[in-house]
Amino acid sequence: MPVHIHSTAPLAPRVLLPGDPGRALALAQLVLSEPRMFNHNRGLWGYTGMAADGEPMTIQSTGMGGPSAAIVLEELCDLGLERAIRVGTCGALDEGLELGDLIIADAALATDGTSRALGAGERVHADAALVERLRAAAGAGARVGSVATVDLFYDRGPSRTRELTSAGALAIEMEAATILRIGQLRGLPTACLLAVTDVFGPDGERTRIDDEGLIRAGEDLGRVAAGALGA
Repeated sequence: MPVHIHSTAPLAPRVLLPGDPGRALALAQLVLSEPRMFNHNRGLWGYTGMAADGEPMTIQSTGMGGPSAAIVLEELCDLGLERAIRVGTCGALDEGLELGDLIIADAALATDGTSRALGAGERVHADAALVERLRAAAGAGARVGSVATVDLFYDRGPSRTRELTSAGALAIEMEAATILRIGQLRGLPTACLLAVTDVFGPDGERTRIDDEGLIRAGEDLGRVAAGALGA
């Protein structure tokens, strides 16, 4: 039985995976009817309820970074998970991206320790069918491309971002490569939808999205991803 996920409600076969427990609660209130707490152990809040298509869906937070995300996803797989989409935030590397923009990650550069420990190569690809469903749900409102998964939120090496941009990454985040790699190992369709919450100036200075923008971005993530997981 899972060690860290203590389920108090049934797990739905399809799951949204935000990193932030607070976003899990907000998304449960937004896209589910009559959500019940699925897990609260270790502060990793999760909820199961009925989605707009009348079928159950679970929203389970993963915490920050690959190690925590790996634990959560492995245990959800043990409980019967069938498909999942990470819904999270990222820092833009592409100069054409603005705060609040959505990115559908068709692949993640595995520059983090967890996905590499799981045997990932340089790049891990998302499930093609889920990527197409995200495209359809987002319409023209999202960019599609690679993102880079990293271990550090506060990275003191500005040359690092230049390297990742040169490698084709639109943005940086901290969980996608791990989730996509476990999906490969488990034979589980996984994908990743991100909202831009940080942009960087020419000297590496960070501009952060405001509170209202963050709420709107989270709502956009939930609606698009829930639509992509629809029956």
